[in-house]
Amino acid sequence: MATKGKAPAKGAEAEAAPAKSSKKMLFIIIGAVLVLVIGGAAAFFMMGGKKKGGDDHAEEKVEAKAPTFVVIEPFVVNLQQETGDQYLQVAMTLQVPNAPTAESLKLFMPQVRSRLLMVLSSKKASELLTSEGKRRLTDEIVDQLGEPFSGNGKGPVINDVFYTSFVIQQQ
Repeated sequence: MATKGKAPAKGAEAEAAPAKSSKKMLFIIIGAVLVLVIGGAAAFFMMGGKKKGGDDHAEEKVEAKAPTFVVIEPFVVNLQQETGDQYLQVAMTLQVPNAPTAESLKLFMPQVRSRLLMVLSSKKASELLTSEGKRRLTDEIVDQLGEPFSGNGKGPVINDVFYTSFVIQQQ
């Protein structure tokens, strides 16, 4: 009987151990799943909110800061004489804040070119050879083209002038 008494005890212990172990394992699995779900949801909301908001703002900034350019065809002007005849061949691009300003400049292109010719032909070659001289010329061009083309109102805003070709020749 002693053998019979020990055998059922081992069987009862064996059944009790898996039940206790499976409950413990069930709690661990449920806990892990909850941690993953809560962590994933938190990460989704945090990253999703930043990404959406960040992209919208980035697109707005790109659109707001996208420069608009107006290309001025190359032309040649006589410079003020210092030592014989001197010529300037120049091509430039104007940077403006928006498309309506660019369209306005294109509409008044004969006046734009005339003003540029007046400014450029008043210069001496020695004034334009240095980078400082080119910066002063840029400032003058911005000022001249910023004047209104038709009698009333404001002139166009010119943000910058980029020289794409700048050749001084002496004959």
